[in-house]
Amino acid sequence: MEVNVSFTELLAQTFPRLLQGLAVTLESTLLSLVLAAVVGLLFGLLSVSRNKVSRAIARVYVDIIRGTPIIVQAFFIYFGVTSALNMRMEPMTAGVITLTLNAGAYLAEIFRGGIQSVDKGQMEAARSLGLPHGMAMRKVILPQAIRTMIPAIVNQCIITLKDSSILSVIGMAELTQVGKLIIANNLESFRMWLIVGIMYFIIIMILSWVSKRIEKRLQNG
Repeated sequence: MEVNVSFTELLAQTFPRLLQGLAVTLESTLLSLVLAAVVGLLFGLLSVSRNKVSRAIARVYVDIIRGTPIIVQAFFIYFGVTSALNMRMEPMTAGVITLTLNAGAYLAEIFRGGIQSVDKGQMEAARSLGLPHGMAMRKVILPQAIRTMIPAIVNQCIITLKDSSILSVIGMAELTQVGKLIIANNLESFRMWLIVGIMYFIIIMILSWVSKRIEKRLQNG
């Protein structure tokens, strides 16, 4: 590839590879968020449990994840865990695990805050009607809490999407990593990072628009 190509030619030449990287970014982000929702709900429920041990377990998990940089978490999983267990792990697998654990901790706090925002009288009323605690939580509390949590959940989706770029450090072939590999071949650092930035910007703006639409609909009932 020639260095003096125009911006349009550079975009045309590199766009297919960048699109593949973007697909990996979106795939890993979506998969991680689905798994993180399960992890976050589990630890969110533990954090509001009446059992002190359950609350302590949730607190330790959340504090460890929130108290360490995601790049350290990625290195720990990809290099540390594999070395300790004498095993190999694909960058994509390590990346999804990292994003899942990271987003799960923040979603746990979102779920905890949403559940605690529901009036305690709602649980008492449900229990007085004979509903077990688990069913009351599932049928009465969570549906009300979800309304207040949706904007924060969408915001966490945006954060997780941006955090996926950090996983280029372990060689996951997402958008940022593909951009780095292309630059290594054509030395078009300024224009390539501009293109990569624009691609991230478009996706994030779409998610931000969706978030604002959801917030507006919730405000309007």
